Amino acid sequence: MNNVKAVMAGNVWKILVNVGDLVEDGQDIAILESMKMEIPIAADFGGVVKEVKVSEGDFVNEEDILIEFE
Repeated sequence: MNNVKAVMAGNVWKILVNVGDLVEDGQDIAILESMKMEIPIAADFGGVVKEVKVSEGDFVNEEDILIEFE
């Protein structure tokens, strides 16, 4: 199973995909906010979103799983 993880600690500012969405390699799937900066998180692979593990406003640590793919 492929997962997309947080690249740094911060708040989840925006989730850009939903369960069942087809995502392409390199597509932005979430935006984190850290130190007043918005950091887009892109998928390193293509696939279908199986589960969104976080909600907008959640705090995440580096390497926390954000989204699982089938």
